[in-house]
Amino acid sequence: MLEVLEVPWTVVGKAPGAGSGRGCHGRPSAPRKQPLRSSLAQPKVAAEARPPKAGGKKCNSGASAPRRGEQARGKEVGAVEPVPAARGAGIVAAAEPPPPVSSSKGLELCRRPGFGTVGARCVVKANHFLAEVADKDLTQYDVKITPESRSRSVNRAIVAELVRLYRASDLGMRLPAYDGRSNLYTAGRLPFDAREFVLRLAVDDDGGSDATAREREYKVAIKFAARADLHHLRQFIARRQPDAPQEALQVLDVVLREVANQRYLAVRRSFYSPDIRKPQRLGDGLQSWFGFYQSIRPTQMGLSLNIDMSSTAFIEPLPVIDFVAQFLGKDVMSRRLSDANRIKIKKALRDVKIEITHRGSLRRKYRVSGLTAQPTHELVFPIGDEMKSVVEYFKEMYGFSIKQPHLPCLLVGNPKKPNYLPMEACKIVEGQRYKKRLNEKQITSLLKVTCQSPREKEMDIRRTVHQNEYDQDPYAKEFGINISDKLTCVEARVLPAPWLKYHDTGKEKECLPRDGQWDMKNKKVVNGCTVNYWACINFSSSVRESTANGFCQELAQTCKLLGMEFNSEPVIPIYSGRPDQAVQALKNVYKAALNKLKGKELELLLVILPDNNGSLYGDIKRICETELGLISQCCLTKHVFKICNRYLANVSLKINVKMGGRNTVLLDAVSRRIPLVSDIPTIIFGADVTHPETREDTSPSIAAVVASQDWPEVTKYAGLVCAQPHRQELIQDLYKTWHDPQRGIVTGGMIRELLISFRKATGQKPLRIIFYRDGVSAGQFHQVLLYELDAIRKACASLEPNYQPPVTFVIVQKRHHTKLFADNHNDRSSIDKSGNILPGTVVDSKICHPTQFDFYLCSHAGIQGTSRPAHYHVLWDENNFMADEMQTLTNNLCYTYARCTRSVSVVPPVYYAHLAAFRARFYMDQDMLENRSVKNASGTNGSAMKTMPAVKEKVKRVMFYC
Repeated sequence: MLEVLEVPWTVVGKAPGAGSGRGCHGRPSAPRKQPLRSSLAQPKVAAEARPPKAGGKKCNSGASAPRRGEQARGKEVGAVEPVPAARGAGIVAAAEPPPPVSSSKGLELCRRPGFGTVGARCVVKANHFLAEVADKDLTQYDVKITPESRSRSVNRAIVAELVRLYRASDLGMRLPAYDGRSNLYTAGRLPFDAREFVLRLAVDDDGGSDATAREREYKVAIKFAARADLHHLRQFIARRQPDAPQEALQVLDVVLREVANQRYLAVRRSFYSPDIRKPQRLGDGLQSWFGFYQSIRPTQMGLSLNIDMSSTAFIEPLPVIDFVAQFLGKDVMSRRLSDANRIKIKKALRDVKIEITHRGSLRRKYRVSGLTAQPTHELVFPIGDEMKSVVEYFKEMYGFSIKQPHLPCLLVGNPKKPNYLPMEACKIVEGQRYKKRLNEKQITSLLKVTCQSPREKEMDIRRTVHQNEYDQDPYAKEFGINISDKLTCVEARVLPAPWLKYHDTGKEKECLPRDGQWDMKNKKVVNGCTVNYWACINFSSSVRESTANGFCQELAQTCKLLGMEFNSEPVIPIYSGRPDQAVQALKNVYKAALNKLKGKELELLLVILPDNNGSLYGDIKRICETELGLISQCCLTKHVFKICNRYLANVSLKINVKMGGRNTVLLDAVSRRIPLVSDIPTIIFGADVTHPETREDTSPSIAAVVASQDWPEVTKYAGLVCAQPHRQELIQDLYKTWHDPQRGIVTGGMIRELLISFRKATGQKPLRIIFYRDGVSAGQFHQVLLYELDAIRKACASLEPNYQPPVTFVIVQKRHHTKLFADNHNDRSSIDKSGNILPGTVVDSKICHPTQFDFYLCSHAGIQGTSRPAHYHVLWDENNFMADEMQTLTNNLCYTYARCTRSVSVVPPVYYAHLAAFRARFYMDQDMLENRSVKNASGTNGSAMKTMPAVKEKVKRVMFYC
């Protein structure tokens, strides 16, 4: 749980520019906004459909934005009320439940304030392909199939058979597109409004024809539902309508996926096939399949089809015995499986589809439900009045001699009445995606086989578009859709790198990064930390004490060279510990150091880890940060043996920020020249929610929020984490209230605590908030903004009546499929060493949203593969950023990341929030992470939420997650 800091919220002196109505460069200070709910229920005015005037900014309303210093207008939701006095002894929920999605419909997202002009102009190519659509009458029909099937593949096979039988007659020659569920679309009306068809079909549960599948009768009811009007879509693209008509986009998306669904295996929005490119082995019975991603969306240039290459892991179609041998990494032909290995195989094969191989051409398919506890030669089952062994049965019935009777049998079919199948009589069916977590070796292999240079990636995308033959697609022709085969050329700009400030005692006091990178040669950190009391614990049996001591001395020396005060001698001699006794070893070192220091505290713990350390790293972080209140720095054995100056410098930079120092700051920040940051005290937040892996249905999601704690430098970030319900995207603990028996209603939450922490660190309260939020899909924009902006407002109001600093709320998206390529791959002036576009490349036209404030920014230099730009989408802006100001601020912040001397791909506060959320996974008890789902009273799956152990106060004040 988060502790609440009871600190008086009073202003200690005015911020520069505050109170005068004017900030840096003579700008008026940002306007104060009204409570959120003021105009939700008001009807939309006609002006909302008009695009903003040139140079004006329409944010959250139809009118152009006010000039800075004027009262900004906007549609607002969720009024902030003063915090009430305690009433009664009732319990107040820790966080208000998320509002229904429908309540966000009155919230219009921020309009684009204009286009950026800063930077050197250039042209890049984007993997977007222009889609032109004829003005056709699109019609939607409801489809109901009886008996119902949950498999989209089965449903598609049924509807495909219906179209084959009845297109020329009952369907009036229409070629419908079907989404695999309950929606069918046609270009024009069918001859009927409602009709039921009856057909017979033999199909397996993957939608394929199967000689062993039983023919069944299906009833298909088709009923008129609605017209999907393309007029509104064209109005939206022309910026004459504020909201995208999702129904029309859905129709076009389904139409363009029809042929791909028939040819390939669909996984979400991607399609895979072993024929697209030869599958590559990943190890342990897995292989990578290659495919492509496809999505249609409205952009400034019109409708665009986004095509990208993709890959994922599939189970290799091997004989089951071969799969088992690969998975375990050992020969299984000669010895019985241990219980531990049997359980591993049982988990790996559960729900996997196999086919029998012992009956010639008859390849009946089954799904594995388990594994027998006994080997095959011990298994018997009743036949009539006698018991027969599995070995005897297969010999007598099929003439099949089981050669590996020491292995267990597969359990297939109904779990309550399973069938036994010997492993050697089974083969894994092709085309099954592997949904569990990959191990490190497999991840490395997948990255290796999918890593492509920008030139290769572009060629693959072009080849995919050519192979898809959209111009020959019968469904695209039916619906009047034409797809260009050329990548989109887009005007871009390369933003200049910012000057960085280092300490004046270094030879280089200032630095201008080149190609997104620099080094620490001749430089000293701008604010060096002090480390007087440190210790080292060695968990690696291959590292001798003398080697560990030499490494520590080299590290201490590097810290000093970089401008830190670092005691050369540890408090106690280097302690050697066993990994299986890590908790006790950590406590022993901590206790011994305290005894030696006589009341003073150990400040830093250096930890030497084995290269393969399993859960040891997580255990160390959990114990140090939630129990001992101790900052730790872990180093792998391979780096201890091979001492590298660059590695030592990077570790030193991490130690400096963990201990409260600063590595570098923006020169413009020191000289107060950052628009809308330097004029008045500004706090920058980063937030992220990480979710457990796909098949883990009990672990909680982890939310993390970080916030800058220094102004005007905005380089130090304190971080808070909390656990919340499984796969909940809205951050529940941004603001919360609860009842205390003595104090009554108490307010708290992550935003409130970080605002107080900023006030304590700077002596001033934030007068402006910039909130970068990661991990939100476009479909969640309204819901997340509504809930989390409201929480920010309430947190501010709980600190002081009428305290409502203006908020800018920006979504950061990295998991998108837009790629940017140099217009000429041979032009060395337009690419970096890896062949990628230059760091600082920004695009805010043509492929961006027709009306809203978004842009793509490639802020980092490529290392290998094809760089992916980050997509920034400003949902709400009460500070009235112009395009250049937001893009430049975001790009410049990417050069302040503490852990390396490179600009990074996403804005650092978001990066830090991701690191903090990832770190917090180590804090959860292993019992909780392995807890299984239980049925609650309502019949839904769930698990009891355990409280995450709190990070110690001393730790969370610094950047412990780095």
